[in-house]
Amino acid sequence: MPGAASGVPEASGVPEGLGAPESPGAPEASPSGSPPPAPGQAGARVGARLGRDAGDDVGNARWWAQHLVRETLLRVADATPYTSVLQRLAAQRQFGPDFWLALPLSEAARFELLRAVVVHDGPPGTGRRCLDAVAERLAADPAAVQHHLTRWFADERPLRAAPEATVASAAQALLHTHRHRAVDDLTEALVDCAHPRAEELLGALAEDEPSALCRAVDRWAHDARPARRVAAATHAPRAARHTTGEADRRLLRYAAQTLLDRPGDEALHGAALGLLVRDPHTRAHHLPYALRRFAADDPGLPASALATAMGTHPEPVLAAFRDRLRARDTSTAEVLRGLPDVPSPALARRVADLVRERVEQCPRAAADAAAHVDLRLEQGPSARAELFPLVVALLKGRGVDVRVALAPVLAAPGTPVSRPLRAELLDLLLAAEREPVVFEAVLRAVGGRGGGAERDRELVRRTALLAVRTPEGATAFDRALVDVARRVPGFAARLLCWLTGAPQDWAALVGPSARRTIEQLTGEVPVSA
Repeated sequence: MPGAASGVPEASGVPEGLGAPESPGAPEASPSGSPPPAPGQAGARVGARLGRDAGDDVGNARWWAQHLVRETLLRVADATPYTSVLQRLAAQRQFGPDFWLALPLSEAARFELLRAVVVHDGPPGTGRRCLDAVAERLAADPAAVQHHLTRWFADERPLRAAPEATVASAAQALLHTHRHRAVDDLTEALVDCAHPRAEELLGALAEDEPSALCRAVDRWAHDARPARRVAAATHAPRAARHTTGEADRRLLRYAAQTLLDRPGDEALHGAALGLLVRDPHTRAHHLPYALRRFAADDPGLPASALATAMGTHPEPVLAAFRDRLRARDTSTAEVLRGLPDVPSPALARRVADLVRERVEQCPRAAADAAAHVDLRLEQGPSARAELFPLVVALLKGRGVDVRVALAPVLAAPGTPVSRPLRAELLDLLLAAEREPVVFEAVLRAVGGRGGGAERDRELVRRTALLAVRTPEGATAFDRALVDVARRVPGFAARLLCWLTGAPQDWAALVGPSARRTIEQLTGEVPVSA
C-alpha cells in the first residue's frame, strides 16, 4: 500500500486469514493513475461500508472500507470535494492525527476537521492524540497556525478525555503555551478574532508579555482601521499596569498621544488621557484637558487615573472629584472606586470628607460608600486614622440604609490585615443597633461569605442576642436564618451542629418553627466541619 509514500504511517496489513471481501458491492482499489470515485459515490461507499453490521464478513468489510477510503483520499490532488466524507470520518473517529495532517487540503479546511476530531482524543499517554499533533504544528509554524486556532474559540464542546475542558479552552491554552516564538503574530491573530476568549488571552499577555502588548498597542494606535485604534485604547491601560521598562512606557506614551491627535477619535481620548495623566512625564501637560473630560463624565477616563495625580496636583484633582460627586446624575461607584489609594494621610482625610459629604447629600450612595470602606480596610492599620472617623460619622445620625450597607462589609472576614479593624467597627455598629434589617444584613453576610467556624458561631449568636430583644427582631432573625440556611450549602448543617452542641446557648434565640425547618434542611445539605 502507498501509505508510506504519502507521508503517513502505513495502515496495518491484512490480518492473517483475512482476504478481500467477496460481496459484489465491495470497493476495489483504483488502478494507478485512474480517477478516484466521485464525491457522492465516495460518501455512499463510506456509509455502506462503515455502517455494515451483518454477516460473518463484517470485520473484513470494515477493514477494507477504511483502508481503501483512506488510501483514496490521500492520493487525490485535492480532497476539498470530499469534505462531507471527511466530516463523517471525523465524527466517527476512524483515523489518527497523521491522516488528517497529510490530507491535500487548505489549512483552514484541515483545522476545521481537526476541531471535530480533537473532541474524541483519549487521555494523555494513550497514544498519539490530535491535540498533540496540533501542538507540534503550532510549535513548528506558529504564525501560520494561530489564526486557525482562534476559530476554535466558539466551540464549547467538552473534550472526552477531560470534560472540564472544551475545544475553545484547549485552543486558548495551546496559544498561550506556544506564544514565545511568534508573540507579535499572536497579538494580531487575537485582535483579528474579536472574541471574548481572545480578549481573555490578550489580558493574560498583558501580565506575561507586557512588552509584546505595548508593541501591539503602538501598532494599533497608528493603524488606519478604527477597530484597531479602539483595541489600542482598550488594551493600553492593561499593558500599563504591568509595564516596568522605560522603552515600553515610551511606546504607550506615543500610542496615547497618537490617539489624542485624532479629532475624529474623540471617544478614545478619555483612555488616552488616562495613560498620559498616570505618566509623570506627561501629566502636567495633559491634566487640564483630563480634568475637563472628567467633569464631562467621559466614560473612557477612569477616576483612578486622575487619583494618581492627587499627590502632585491635589487641589485641582480634589476639586474635580468634589464636583463630580455633587453632580445629580454622577456614578458614585465608579468615582469612589478610584479614591482608595491616596498618597498621604492628609489627602486621605480630605477624601474621607468627600465620601461623607456624598452620603449626606445622597443616601442612595451608601452602598458605594460601603464598597469604598471595604477597599480602604484592606490597606490595614495605616488606614485606621482616617477610616475610623469616617465610619463613625456614617453610622451616627444617618439613616438605617447606611448601616445596612455597612453591616456586611464590617461582618466580612476580610484578610488578616483588615480583620482587627473590621471587628472593632462591627462592635461599634452592633452596640447601639436596634433595627432588625441590620441584624439580617449581618446574618446574611456571615452565611454568604463565612469566616472561621468559631468566629461565625459567635457572630451569629451575638446577632441573635441583640435581635431577640424585640418581637420584631426575633421574627426577622428567624426568617433570615431560614433563608440563609436554604440558600447557602452546608449552612443548615452548621446551624444544627451549633444548636445541638450547646442547646442552652440557643434555646431562647431560635424559634421552634425555624429550628424544625433547619432540621428538615439538614437532610438535603451535607454536614461541613
